[in-house]
Amino acid sequence: MPVPKAELHLHIEGTLEPELAFALAARNGVDLPYADAEALRAAYAFEDLQSFLNLYYELMAVLRTEQDFADLAAAYLTRAAAQGVRHAEIFFDPQAHTARGVPLGTVVEGLWRTLRDSERTHGISTGLILCFLRDESADSALATLREATPYLDRIAGVGLDSAEVGHPPAKFREVYQAAAELGLHRVAHAGEEGPPAYIAEALDVLGVQRIDHGLRCMEDPDLVERLVREQIPLTLCPLSNVRLRTVDTLDRHPLPTMLEAGLMCTVNSDDPAYFGGYAGDNFDAVRHTLALSDDRLRELARNSFRAAFLEHDEPRRARYLAEVEAYAFPSPPSAPEIP
Repeated sequence: MPVPKAELHLHIEGTLEPELAFALAARNGVDLPYADAEALRAAYAFEDLQSFLNLYYELMAVLRTEQDFADLAAAYLTRAAAQGVRHAEIFFDPQAHTARGVPLGTVVEGLWRTLRDSERTHGISTGLILCFLRDESADSALATLREATPYLDRIAGVGLDSAEVGHPPAKFREVYQAAAELGLHRVAHAGEEGPPAYIAEALDVLGVQRIDHGLRCMEDPDLVERLVREQIPLTLCPLSNVRLRTVDTLDRHPLPTMLEAGLMCTVNSDDPAYFGGYAGDNFDAVRHTLALSDDRLRELARNSFRAAFLEHDEPRRARYLAEVEAYAFPSPPSAPEIP
C-alpha cells in the first residue's frame, strides 16, 4: 500500500480517461473527433497550458447528466484509493459546464451522489472546491458563486484556475471577498506560468489559504522567505509541470530545493488523465527521479494532511498523520516511465 496522503490539487474534469470519455460519448450521443481511446491519448502532447486547456474543454462535451458526473467521481476515487489517497479536496469548473447548457445543480448533485459516500465506499474523505475560470469575467465568477448558494452545504471552498497569464488575482477581489463572507475556504492557482507577483497578490488581495502550484516563487527570495515564515501550503504537481513544459524534465524540478528552503510543499496530480499519473504515481516519480529520502516523502505526506481543510475534524487529521508516521516505506520502486 502506498504512503497515506491527501490530494489537494485535483481537477475532477482532468480525471476523464479516454476510455470513460468514449463510454460517456456513446451514452450521450456525442461524436468525438478521434477514432478511439488510443488515438485520443496520442493527442496528449501539449506545448503549454493553453494547448492542454483546448483539449480539456473539448472533451467536457461528453459530461451531460448527473450520472456522468457521478461516474467520473467514482472512477477517480477508485484510482486514488489504490494509490494511498485518504482525503481529497476536489476542484470542479462549473462555468465550463453551464456555458454549454449543463445546469450547475446537475454538476454538484452528480458529484455529490458519489462523494457523499466516499469514505464508506473508498475509504477517502472528500471536499468540493468550486473553481472560477480566470479567463472569464469577474462578473461571471460572482454570478456563479451566487448560483451555487443553494449547494454551499456541499462545497468547502473556492478556487481560481484556467489560463493564468494576463489574468491577475486582483481581478477577482470582489468574488473572493463574497466567498470569505460565506465562510468558504479560498485557494488559487498562482505562479505556474504567471509571475511570482501573482502569488503575493493572491495572498494579499484574495486572502487565499493555499497556493496551487506556486513554482515561480523561487524567483523571488523575499517571497520564499514569506511563504516559509507563514507556512503557506503549495500544492505542487510535478508530472503536470513536465507535461505542460513548466519544467523541461522531472530531474530539473525545484521540489528538493523548495523543501530545503523550508517551504510547505505537497505533491498532487492536477489533471492525471492528461498528465500521466495520479497522486501515487507523482510520489513514485519524484522519489526515484529526484532521489528523495523516506524522510522527505514522509514530510510531503505529512504536509498534505496539515494543509487540508480539516479544522472542523482535528481527530480525523490526527488519525491521518498517525498513519503517515506509522508507515514503513518499501524499497524504492523501479524507475517509472516519465513523460
